[in-house]
Amino acid sequence: MAISTVARAGAMAALAALALTACSTGGTDAPGAGAPGGDCAPSDGPVELTFTSWLPGIDEAVAIWNDQNPDIQVTVQTGPNGNGGTYQNFFNQLEAGNAPDLGQIEFDALPNFRVQDGLENIAACDGILDAESQFVDWTWSQVTFGEEDAVYAIPQDTGPMAMFYRADLFEAAGIEIPETWEEYEAAAAQIREEGGYINNFSQSDINAFAGLVWQTGGQWFANDGEAWEVSLTGDESLEVAEYWQGMIENDLVAKYPPWTDEWNAAYNSSEIWTWVSAVWGANTILSGAPDTAGNWAVAPMPQWEAGQSAAGNWGGSTTAVLKGSDHPYEAAQFALWLNIDDDALTAMNRTAQIYPATVEGANLPVFAEGVEFYGGQKIYEVFAAAGAEVDPSFTWGPTMTQVYNDVADGFSGALSGSGTLMDALESGQASTISALEAASIPVKE
Repeated sequence: MAISTVARAGAMAALAALALTACSTGGTDAPGAGAPGGDCAPSDGPVELTFTSWLPGIDEAVAIWNDQNPDIQVTVQTGPNGNGGTYQNFFNQLEAGNAPDLGQIEFDALPNFRVQDGLENIAACDGILDAESQFVDWTWSQVTFGEEDAVYAIPQDTGPMAMFYRADLFEAAGIEIPETWEEYEAAAAQIREEGGYINNFSQSDINAFAGLVWQTGGQWFANDGEAWEVSLTGDESLEVAEYWQGMIENDLVAKYPPWTDEWNAAYNSSEIWTWVSAVWGANTILSGAPDTAGNWAVAPMPQWEAGQSAAGNWGGSTTAVLKGSDHPYEAAQFALWLNIDDDALTAMNRTAQIYPATVEGANLPVFAEGVEFYGGQKIYEVFAAAGAEVDPSFTWGPTMTQVYNDVADGFSGALSGSGTLMDALESGQASTISALEAASIPVKE
């Protein structure tokens, strides 16, 4: 499985030095906090930790830890997904000095927290540096930013993308499962004749759109160690935008606000027939469309050219120790355990269908099983193959939360007919450059 490398060694270190000077939240190191060459000592006496996550059923995995570690108890706080409000809550809590000890943070959002000095460096905590070999290479580079003696989170899961589809509806209508984007558009027209939509275009899941650009080989950011290059309007991005703009204008996609009851209802009927999404989307459909159990299947993403096998990535998370934790040692031990322990990984897959970031995690028995909701299909085989085809060089910028919010505003306009997806990328390009410059982060002209 592969995802972005965020930046190379030296490049990210240069960014950190520049960005932290301009954007520090002013947080102070907690007692025993990890730092290059520093200490990370256990706390005296029993410890109580707080952990905020949006992962369904995460409390089941945490309960295993609590049973095994009576002197280090973890209390789970659940909230909306990161861009749905949890990240803003984290930033507000960091500013107020009352952030939880640990937080779930996606790979693409992690640079935002690094830039704003919101993460503890847990490299000095026992066993952390030694754990590197247990994780897929690219995931470890995500949490170190290329800095020496630095680890800012523990990789949790990855988000390789594939196509969920209603096998029963395709079969009944005699429509072939699309293997290319050209075939996907043709199938969309046939599905409209059947009264349905092939997909729902989200105005707010800009990270999903980024995954589609990723599949094409496009890049939104680059860093040469001196400055950032912003390329939201690159050729690949515009190709993807023009494709979906055509689908919108020809009424071939639904326009429901994502993650709503209305959106779930559309999937829980025969209205929407596919969702090009990440592996964790298996749980979204399972929980949101229970009446369709047994009717879904998974196939690879459609390709831009027949015979290709490229895939994008959407999401994937880490468990980070947030700045100001009074117990960074214990928080680091929990974060590591949560993401390498066989029982914890199995529990998180059974409750949330996430795919682990560890090398051996994919070999756990749970990932070789057929999934009843998906007609008994061994869906993780499809996602494992997709993960192997994701370009690991995709780079996240240091202000992705801003990027997503600004582009989402433009996408909303495109869906209402007051603009286009291409316009949204143009305005997002300009606002991103302005945001970087306002933070005194160098940008290439």
